[in-house]
Amino acid sequence: MRSLIFKIGFYIGSALILVIGSPLLFGKRSWAMAGLALHGKFVLWWLELTVGTKIEVRGLKNLPDNPVLIAAKHQAPWETFALPTILKDPALIMKEELMAIPFYGWFSRKFKMIPIRRERAAIALKEMLREAETRKQDNREIIIFPEGTRQVPGAEPNYKPGVIKLYESLNIPCVPVALNSGVFWPRNEKKLYKGTIIIEFLPPIPPGLERKIFKETLINTIEEKCNELQKEGEDEKESHLNSKI
Repeated sequence: MRSLIFKIGFYIGSALILVIGSPLLFGKRSWAMAGLALHGKFVLWWLELTVGTKIEVRGLKNLPDNPVLIAAKHQAPWETFALPTILKDPALIMKEELMAIPFYGWFSRKFKMIPIRRERAAIALKEMLREAETRKQDNREIIIFPEGTRQVPGAEPNYKPGVIKLYESLNIPCVPVALNSGVFWPRNEKKLYKGTIIIEFLPPIPPGLERKIFKETLINTIEEKCNELQKEGEDEKESHLNSKI
């Protein structure tokens, strides 16, 4: 029931924020980004109020002030709402077809997110790199989910070449991000669970590493920490479930 209440409130609240905030489409981008952060805070607040799912952020000291590539694990919709509330001026790499959705797509263009057309392969990659370079010049955090889609906690890593291309092209530090959102917001379940979703920003990987070394470092760093956070989350989740028995 709590999960259902959250989802109903989420859709109603999100729709209201989009409609009421539509004048921001004609203002400064910074105003629209403030609206994005507000929406993220609403989702996190509503999730805690209805389901009891809290947020804990670790490793903020690892975020540099200069432009940075954020390579984040993707397990649930949660991180797409949480990251804009944590970072200063994020630019998310997202599927180009999402840009066509009314309001959502319009705002994504206003935010100057980075679209990628997966079906166009090499051309899409060049366009993505060009857009990312522009966002770098604007001193923004560039977010990519290296596996391209949500993964179940503990699933075999499937990192795509895009993150490597970005790392090589942008020549800026890459901050790996681990989390355990999939424990409390499971991909293949309708129910959400009470607990603390942890997101951790790990030490930056310096620019200039060889491709193979960077890929191995990125995967090992994220996956090892995700396994730790998954265990921490599952223990808390089990404790809450046992307390109801």
